[in-house]
Amino acid sequence: MSLTGFASPWWFLLLLAVVAVAVGYVVSQRARRKRTMRFANLELLDKVAPKSQGWVRHVPAILIVLSLLVLTVALAGPTAEQKVPRNRATVVLVIDTSLSMEATDVAPTRLKAAQESARSFAQNMTPGVNLGLISFAGTATVLVAPTTDRGGVVKAIDNLKLAQSTATGEGIFAALQSIESFSAIVGGAEGPPPARIVLMSDGKQTVPDDLYAPRGGYTAAQAAKQAQVPISSISFGTTHGSVDIDGKPQDVKVDDQSLEEIARLSGGDFYKAASADELKRVYDDLGEQIGYELKDADASRPWVILGTLVLMIGAAASLFLGQRLP
Repeated sequence: MSLTGFASPWWFLLLLAVVAVAVGYVVSQRARRKRTMRFANLELLDKVAPKSQGWVRHVPAILIVLSLLVLTVALAGPTAEQKVPRNRATVVLVIDTSLSMEATDVAPTRLKAAQESARSFAQNMTPGVNLGLISFAGTATVLVAPTTDRGGVVKAIDNLKLAQSTATGEGIFAALQSIESFSAIVGGAEGPPPARIVLMSDGKQTVPDDLYAPRGGYTAAQAAKQAQVPISSISFGTTHGSVDIDGKPQDVKVDDQSLEEIARLSGGDFYKAASADELKRVYDDLGEQIGYELKDADASRPWVILGTLVLMIGAAASLFLGQRLP
């Protein structure tokens, strides 16, 4: 029950009528007492008049006035900050599919754990959000353009394939291009819907070597900042991961620093996940942030319910105590 804001505060003028009802009741009770005092023989009055109920007889009137106060608040349209599903937004999920994702430091493998969490993220995303999917290794591939059809995204996540190298910048640039193309189609009079990139990777960029190169990750993050598309980056994996490449074991420890910097440069947020459970929690948190927003919504229903119940109790009390409405 909120009292933080009202949609139609002018309804509070009805409080004057409520006050008038309360004053009228008090005046009528005093007039009744005066009429009673006119009896010359008060002892006779005590014998013929029913026994007074004392203050209890005022309970019905108090309840009815209280219900009118509560219903007046309901009419004023109280509002409260509530979490509501977004009805227009664009999110592109960018997943690293380099060979390092075969590492088993996260059971069963980094890729399998990432697929399971990404699948849950896609399935639980609110209907109003357009979700796209991009995978990247040495190059980036747009697997699903932003859409509200979750089936295609889930199927593409299940079919992710590994490849050599890590071109983080290419993945971000592909996401920006996908968002720009989609926004040009659905923009309309309200303008393009707000967009965000969710980047999940386990290692440092290898193509190109320089993160500030024209197609590097930092350059792409700066481009995302200019396009007002924040990047939520997820660093996934541990410092003791390894994979066999061409028969030789290679360390593939997670690179937190570059992913955190990408998030900072884009104006987004950085998350770290060293296990499948942690990754799922990160995706769940992002789903809440992206899929819902806080808005001032109508909160009058509890006031209506309370006012009605109090009014019914007051009416019942009046009939029970005085055999008539007060």
